[in-house]
Amino acid sequence: MIIRIMGEGQYRVSSALLDDLNLIDDRIVEDVAKEDEAGYREDLSRLIQAIKEKGEPVAAEEILESDVIVPPEDLTLAEAEKVFRGIGLIKG
Repeated sequence: MIIRIMGEGQYRVSSALLDDLNLIDDRIVEDVAKEDEAGYREDLSRLIQAIKEKGEPVAAEEILESDVIVPPEDLTLAEAEKVFRGIGLIKG
């Protein structure tokens, strides 16, 4: 699966990593629903870091369609309410 972090590039992620990312994504949905800004910020940062550290960067010259687009860390809680709802970004 290809995941794009807005403003930071694309990463290939394994299905094993996808399971871990889905757990974090589910926590973000809960944080947003509870309007827990501190938890939301921490979990969004954790999601982005996990993708960057454990995913494989896609070369800039390689053009691939992204399966998931993760917003940047500076996304506000109000903006996140439009993105992180239902089952979140990562289906799993």
